[in-house]
Amino acid sequence: MASLAEPTSAPLLDARLPAGPVPNRTLQVQRLGLVEYVPTWEMQEELMAATLAIKTLNRQAETTGAAPLPTPNHLLLCEHPHTYTLGKSGKPEHLLLDDEALTAHHASFHRINRGGDITYHGPGQLVGYPILDLDNFRNDIHWYLRTLEEAVIRTLAEYGLNAGRIAGLTGVWLDWEEGAPNPRKICALGVKCSRWVTLHGFALNVNPDLSYFGHIVPCGITDKAVTSLAQELGAAPAVSVGEVQERLLRHLTDLLAAAGPSASPTSSTSSLNVPS
Repeated sequence: MASLAEPTSAPLLDARLPAGPVPNRTLQVQRLGLVEYVPTWEMQEELMAATLAIKTLNRQAETTGAAPLPTPNHLLLCEHPHTYTLGKSGKPEHLLLDDEALTAHHASFHRINRGGDITYHGPGQLVGYPILDLDNFRNDIHWYLRTLEEAVIRTLAEYGLNAGRIAGLTGVWLDWEEGAPNPRKICALGVKCSRWVTLHGFALNVNPDLSYFGHIVPCGITDKAVTSLAQELGAAPAVSVGEVQERLLRHLTDLLAAAGPSASPTSSTSSLNVPS
């Protein structure tokens, strides 16, 4: 996935918040497991629409003096069956499979409304869809993307990997330093934002079948490789998506100034209270 924004050197943490009512900074987390792509996309759209409806009501309340309603923040964590998605600015020819070959590979293809080009989702890849009202955090899409990247970078550091950013490219990379011989992407980002409510998110390769990336031009980038946590760790003990998910969740909520989950990490749903 590619996004609409370019990396910047802006600080990740910033206490500035938009003017207006006291923001709601509670994050509702749903751990969905392995789920089909389209129903999950529809769930995102429904959550976004509900938040936008509240924002419309709040705009009307400003003229009547009524108390505004808090807007929610959601995070969906999941894996998908073999799926290719093409963003609004993507090129169809970057999918190298025809319909018959897609069927043979048990894969589906969908044109979607995020920015960027084509990407792959599949079992063994941790996908996160934050549906956040950035009015509750910070009205800055660059800050938001850098925060998602930083959560991944800190998670990978726990496994001994030095991940980082490449200027002009969104996502998280290994051998990212200028002049490094083999830059390779381990996490892709792709987002949409409407009235400061976010959609889509990140895809971190934990232990997917990387051969599926060979059937696309990933994110439209022809000169850089794709990797996974499992490939980088080699003969090290296998790492589960669930383990990585909980570590990444902790780092993301820390970066959003969040407290710990109020429910057990093994539950399917929890709330994270983010103090203002």
